[in-house]
Amino acid sequence: MFQKIHITKGSGKLGKSDTCDSAINSINVNTLTNEYCIKQSKNKNSICSFCYSINSLTSFRKNMVNPLERNSKLLSSSIIEFSLLPTILELYFRFDSHGELINLNHLENYNNIALKNPHCNFTLWSKRFDLIKKFFDNNQKPENLILIYSNSKLDKPLNKLPKYFDKSFNNVTKENKDNFNINCHSKCVDCLLCYTHNETKTIIEKVKK
Repeated sequence: MFQKIHITKGSGKLGKSDTCDSAINSINVNTLTNEYCIKQSKNKNSICSFCYSINSLTSFRKNMVNPLERNSKLLSSSIIEFSLLPTILELYFRFDSHGELINLNHLENYNNIALKNPHCNFTLWSKRFDLIKKFFDNNQKPENLILIYSNSKLDKPLNKLPKYFDKSFNNVTKENKDNFNINCHSKCVDCLLCYTHNETKTIIEKVKK
């Protein structure tokens, strides 16, 4: 029997706000078994060394580990039949608020979910520009899929985007926050800079630690 892809209900930054009664849900994979994530988390010069996902999945979000591990295996092992992909009812949806792209199968399954749900705006954060380029060199990117390059370098916001990416997401430290125009500081549903095509190409957030 086919196991359905687990959808995580939006909470925290992705949760409902005082002015909006809807959250941004997401499809995620297990950071704790993702080889790329494990390697990057050991890099003290990377935002990955502050990984919220690893911290939460090893503490107050332990109950999420098993369903996210099922997603990891399901999304990366093969291309899922189109009819078995989830139907998304929301207008905005996130790929990978936990984890990172595992391989090209993973990316193609996300791409197909976007194709199946053209009414919904999907946003994928990724550092894997190698996988993004390899896949979209041979496939057209859906108009309802926004790709955000997750910059691993602290205090060095990107102005030039890697190929196929629509925006960059950057982190600055508390010590240097006054040197940058921070424009990520509220609930996602109240902002939607990352979830819509607009003139803002550089998103900047202060590191939470």
